[in-house]
Amino acid sequence: MTFDKKNLDKATLIQLYKRMLKPRLIEEKMLILLRQGKISKWFSGIGQEAISVGVTSAMLNEEYILPMHRNLGVFTTREIPLHRLFSQWQGKANGFTKGRDRSFHFGTQEFNIVGMISHLGPQFGVADGIALASKLKDKKQVTTVFTGEGGTSEGDIHEALNVASVWQLPVLFCIENNGYGLSTPTNEQYNCKDLADRALGYGMESHIINGNNILEVYNTMDQLAKSVRENPRPILIEFKTFRMRGHEEASGTKYVPQALMDQWSAKDPIDNYEQFLKDEGLLTAGEVTQFKVEIIQEINDNLDIAYAEKPIVSTETVELNDVYQLFDYKETKENSIKKEQRLVDAIAEGLKQSMEKHDDLIIMGQDVAEYGGVFKITDGFVKQFGKDRVRNTPICESAIIETAMGLSIAGLKSVVELQFSDFVTSGFNPVVNYLAKSHYRWNQNADVVLRMPCGAGVAAGPFHSQTNEAWFTKTPGLKVVYPAFPYDAKGLLATAINDPNPVLFFEHKALYRSIRQDVPTDYYTIPFGQAATLKTGEDITIIAYGAAVHWALNTLDKHPNINADLIDLRSLQPLDTETIYNSVKKTGKAIILQEDSLFGGIASDISALIMEHCFKYLDAPVKRVASLDTPIPFINQLEDQYLSRDKFEGELLKLLQY
Repeated sequence: MTFDKKNLDKATLIQLYKRMLKPRLIEEKMLILLRQGKISKWFSGIGQEAISVGVTSAMLNEEYILPMHRNLGVFTTREIPLHRLFSQWQGKANGFTKGRDRSFHFGTQEFNIVGMISHLGPQFGVADGIALASKLKDKKQVTTVFTGEGGTSEGDIHEALNVASVWQLPVLFCIENNGYGLSTPTNEQYNCKDLADRALGYGMESHIINGNNILEVYNTMDQLAKSVRENPRPILIEFKTFRMRGHEEASGTKYVPQALMDQWSAKDPIDNYEQFLKDEGLLTAGEVTQFKVEIIQEINDNLDIAYAEKPIVSTETVELNDVYQLFDYKETKENSIKKEQRLVDAIAEGLKQSMEKHDDLIIMGQDVAEYGGVFKITDGFVKQFGKDRVRNTPICESAIIETAMGLSIAGLKSVVELQFSDFVTSGFNPVVNYLAKSHYRWNQNADVVLRMPCGAGVAAGPFHSQTNEAWFTKTPGLKVVYPAFPYDAKGLLATAINDPNPVLFFEHKALYRSIRQDVPTDYYTIPFGQAATLKTGEDITIIAYGAAVHWALNTLDKHPNINADLIDLRSLQPLDTETIYNSVKKTGKAIILQEDSLFGGIASDISALIMEHCFKYLDAPVKRVASLDTPIPFINQLEDQYLSRDKFEGELLKLLQY
């Protein structure tokens, strides 16, 4: 292995050596503790230290790094106290996840590190968001993100690379090509000579670096980082290296030919660099021994601190409270000046006023800029706010939702317009695993609103007419809002944007231009978790949301003799159970109407809650009315048959007669 010092001084050369030695010695100790059952799992980076250390050493401390399993050198080079790392791996409170996640699945704003999730690919999209924030703020900073060669097969990776190239984001995309994705060799992972070649398809610069040569890594990355700070652009970097141990220790390395292991063992980044420094007269055997003694002593001292820490203790209240970031809701009252608006107009006006209120709010989505979105809600926004803040995106829901997460990490708000709520399936993973879980895992909120045009009544078929709120009410960490009226939509959208937690904001397409209401002209907010009681009566409680509210109103208009409490839930998570329970205790009967299909819908949970909390007040079984358990069909007569709309009247009358 050939090392080129370039103009590096002795202090830097020795520092790079010590920075590689430290994670190696920590790992050797961790492997002992793993066998002793003192840690639960370990993903070894032995043989790859030059990449983590070289890359991190080239970054500024204020620049974000998004590492993976085998990047212990990132954490140690950023000088995270070892006892905190050891506490993290033992699931203790002084770690970074309060015992809720393990190993390297954590981030820390204190050290500008954003940890991975097991799905790997989302890291690249999140890096896009952090880099976008840096570019918008003209910080002249680089974001660096890691993945392995196996992870590059994931769709999220391709989406994120494309977004970074189109937007010219200052990201260094680092691929550690270490030979195997668990046990699958590279020739079964991809069919090109070098992964760096893929950059050509994205119009992106690329480099191949010997990942076992610390000076080549450091010097090249230092040069690239300096260049990208001045000339923002993404660069794809492939590090050629090898994984000397199993994917994780339990998997072993029996599938690796011994000759290959021997070949890469001879390329050990620490042994070779150590010998180079000795040959150059920069390092002695005595100094190596001294460094090892000092690092081992630091490891043992910090292990003692971690061992002395008491096992983590929590309560159900603490756990539940940490699912969401605390939101200090502040009411902004409406003015007395009103004008008649359609639902679509109220949403557009509410979004515009939030853009005026929050200078750090970014809108992203397909066709949202000059075209104004397919429903024209952002029409004219580019003229007022500019294309930096109103951003057309490629067709890549996953990467854009991840980018929104990255913006939140960097302190910016975002609204993502899903062209149709059905298309959220292409970004389902980052919604339910990244946005939803980050605050609970490592205290990082996701200040993201996903606008979700949804619902039937427009003859759009199985891929454009779903109302899929139940996919998300099931997921702790997400808030779900579903207004039925223009007044509510405007005020609730303002609250959603103010809320630092991820909010899915459902907008029923059939209501966009069919429902009108007098709406205050200025900015105002409406709190989540407060249902609206639209009608009051003693006979029965009707619970609905979205378009179903209007179906219920139409039915009651046909039967003026029915005295019902009609509850419009408005938000599904949080859910206003108090209003529901008080009404049911009064009326003794409850019917829940939803547009969604029956099985697994939120009506089932509401019914169960009523049975658990109001059973002794009930005079009849709780009734759920929902659409057929089929995909939603296209043609009108089939859509009418599918929907719960025309079933509601008969079921309501039957329940009243029970």
